[in-house]
Amino acid sequence: MLQGFKEFVARGNAVDLAVGVVIGAAFGGVVTAIVEKVLNPLVAGIVGQPNFDDVLAFTLGDATVQPGAVVTALVNFLLVAGAIYFLVVTPMNRLAARRRDEEAEPAAPTDDVRVLTEIRDLLAAQASAPTDAERR
Repeated sequence: MLQGFKEFVARGNAVDLAVGVVIGAAFGGVVTAIVEKVLNPLVAGIVGQPNFDDVLAFTLGDATVQPGAVVTALVNFLLVAGAIYFLVVTPMNRLAARRRDEEAEPAAPTDDVRVLTEIRDLLAAQASAPTDAERR
């Protein structure tokens, strides 16, 4: 059983997963800070309050029902999704497209390579051409 675990770890999948989880957790803090410290204050400046928890709130017995909390959660979700898309996904897609474009365009051969290619092709053509003895 221990040998199987060693093989699993040695494959690299576990290490890749661990790195992804750690980076994801760290990145979650960055996205949370952007949403809570930048975007939510912008919403508060526009709407007048940083969240919608108290909108349409009512008391039922001893409990307070806050349907606005659902709106707050939806707005926060959209803010997080927008922050990730515009700050991570879009730049990464542009970088990947730039790399694809660089890889897709092979460099033109230099003059010496072009001359050597022509010489090779001429020698190959001469070698495959029938000799005078073979023509008779």
